Amino acid sequence: MDAKGKRAPKVLSILKRSYPGARITLRYRTQAELVVSVILSAQCTDRKVNEVTSVLFKEYKTFGDFAGCDRKTLERLIRPTGFYRNKAGSVIGCCKGVLERFGGRLPRTIGEMISLPGVGRKTANVVLSNAYGINEGVVVDTHVFRLARRLGLSAGKTPEKVEQDLIALFPKRAWLAVSNLLIHHGRAVCTAKRPACAKCSLSKICPSAFRI
Repeated sequence: MDAKGKRAPKVLSILKRSYPGARITLRYRTQAELVVSVILSAQCTDRKVNEVTSVLFKEYKTFGDFAGCDRKTLERLIRPTGFYRNKAGSVIGCCKGVLERFGGRLPRTIGEMISLPGVGRKTANVVLSNAYGINEGVVVDTHVFRLARRLGLSAGKTPEKVEQDLIALFPKRAWLAVSNLLIHHGRAVCTAKRPACAKCSLSKICPSAFRI
């Protein structure tokens, strides 16, 4: 087993102790609210998305509500999340697709998920893991991408390559936890501009500690 193969289980064990119960921070109650929240979270913080959806989900609650909504009204409501015109198109298109092709229920495979308008692999992974507990991959957002490289778990230059490296290092049952834990640690400690190595629980096994 190489160095990253030995390091991976230690990373998982330490982060589980540091962030017990780590989970997605987007607030949702239904499948429709979940997929809409994830679409809106692209290049936007979960905090801002939650602020927007606290109002949005009072107006629209189901796939049918979003599929039949007035686009201009939707754009106005989601504007603070950025790229609101593209996101409005994705939300409406995705929800129409769920209604017309999957009987109003989210599909259960990544292939079917990414066939929906506005749904890429990252969105599909987040939705499947949180809606059904189905792990078909590892969610690689900016935090996971950054930490995987800093921790020496991957040298991949694209999210796709980093995902494949993480898939190879961790058991399938841990893929959702790996994503959530790395995201929490990336927000709290190993930030993009000023990683707090001095207080990092991973500093003793991190090849980048104190040298970033």
